[in-house]
Amino acid sequence: MSFEEQVKALSKISKAITSDLYLEDILRLIVSITAELLGSNICSIMLIDEKNQELKIRASQSISDEYNKKPPLKIGEGVAGKAVKENRAIAIRDVAKENEYKHKDIAKRQGLSSLLCVPLAVKGKVIGVINCYTPRPHNFTETEINILTTIASQAAVAIENAELRLKGKEIQEELEARKIIERAKGLLMHDEGLNEEEAYLRIRKYSMDRRKTMREVAEALVLTHELAKKR
Repeated sequence: MSFEEQVKALSKISKAITSDLYLEDILRLIVSITAELLGSNICSIMLIDEKNQELKIRASQSISDEYNKKPPLKIGEGVAGKAVKENRAIAIRDVAKENEYKHKDIAKRQGLSSLLCVPLAVKGKVIGVINCYTPRPHNFTETEINILTTIASQAAVAIENAELRLKGKEIQEELEARKIIERAKGLLMHDEGLNEEEAYLRIRKYSMDRRKTMREVAEALVLTHELAKKR
């Protein structure tokens, strides 16, 4: 692995992070580039499910369903869970002999030998890990650990940016929904002589009865009113 190859790989990852690709595509690109760079037969990214406090595989360049559908790990469980809990990189020469490593049966069938697990952290908060396996016993060098740590930092930034974009979109959609619901309420108050609470409850009841969102009901009411005006 030459210095030029390292720079090229890190440059590709940087470009992916600043691209318009979806998060899942960015993560898949990161694990593919990383696997090639470090000679890994399986590279994966696991992220924390905040609700269940579990680590789940979100991206892998492996085509193995057995590996990709592995059960999640609790924080502190297994090597990955420990890396998250302690916020530090962990290198294992032979996962088959590591007491804390889970799913040794899957590792054996997939030909996984050594593991380098590095946490993904943003502003001191760990959000997941990136795993790199080798098919033969390997002592990871300081350079390899530093490279994967750099990649992990970039992946963490990509994930944070995607979440911020999603939150921004959700807030915008919520504001738009409120506006249309307010407009529909105003129409009901004007046309049917309802007060504000009665108009709101009418929209909510219709929403529940028809299994539609309140925004969908409000949009339908506004559209009906617009069409009626044009007749």
